[in-house]
Amino acid sequence: MSSTFRYPVTVVIGRWQLPHLAHKALIEHAFAAGERVMIVIGSSFRSRNDKNPFREFERRAMLESMLTQAQRARVEFVFVRDYYDDRRWADVLREEVRARAAGQRVGLVGFKKDASGYYLDLFPDWAYEDAGSIQPLDATRLRDVYFGEGSLSSSIQVLEPYVDPGVLDYLRSWAALPEYEVRRAEHQAIKRYKAKYTGPYFLTADSVLQVNDHVLLIKRGGEMGHGQWALPGGFVDPGEQFYDAAVRELNEETRFAALPGVMRAALKSSAVFDHPDRSPRGRLITQAFHFRFSRDELPQVQGADDAKEAVWWPIEGLSEIEADLFEDHAVILDHFFGFR
Repeated sequence: MSSTFRYPVTVVIGRWQLPHLAHKALIEHAFAAGERVMIVIGSSFRSRNDKNPFREFERRAMLESMLTQAQRARVEFVFVRDYYDDRRWADVLREEVRARAAGQRVGLVGFKKDASGYYLDLFPDWAYEDAGSIQPLDATRLRDVYFGEGSLSSSIQVLEPYVDPGVLDYLRSWAALPEYEVRRAEHQAIKRYKAKYTGPYFLTADSVLQVNDHVLLIKRGGEMGHGQWALPGGFVDPGEQFYDAAVRELNEETRFAALPGVMRAALKSSAVFDHPDRSPRGRLITQAFHFRFSRDELPQVQGADDAKEAVWWPIEGLSEIEADLFEDHAVILDHFFGFR
């Protein structure tokens, strides 16, 4: 290791949605401290939503646009999923870095601006490298500008003082893709949703319906998550229990029906999913119910209500659509089937 570096390897962690100049300062510190730099891209391999509009390969491209040619020769990118389980997430990342670092000392570069930096304390075996005072920038507000109601040219003009020129060029080009208008429409839908539904939290219920080696999924209609695959489910009505809501929504969205006693006998387990960030719509708490049936043939289903389609998806093929599963439904399915 060169004497000019304090660590053979430095790690810097972020979601980078979207990368801005404070992110660049953090990465520059990692390059100054470490001979090799691993940039961790969180919330990878998941569907797009208002909080995560850019896929992991798009964020990598934006981050690379901020680097010099010399820095690109020293950087590695590490892609990590959301698990909504801090211990599991930290263990997965630690193992990935361990395999790449090959026993070398690791420095974790960070900036604890607020409580959101708690994840930096999950790696006591790495040396913490404080990046010091960094210009406070809020990626949420920058996304609000980029996907806002104003013209693209005005949005780019507002972003210019806070975003690296390479990233700005990428955002201009990305806006020419059809996905930009999809993200922009959903951004406005989320704002309307939050203005209408102002409660501190909302309750939903979902069905994980397994028949043999298939699970029942729907393709969403509506404004949010349009076209993404999801579990049948919806909001719990006043006076309704979670289980009853799950069964009702299952029937409404897929036309699947079974006698009450048969459904109860098929119920294998349930779990609550209440991570504060599981939905960009707000604090939605859901209980998911796993039903398992054994049938000679898959039952007939059809998309109904706000579901465009209803299909039986092979459980062993869920990894093929992980990036197209609505919100945290990959996490829910992984809980019951362990497919990730």
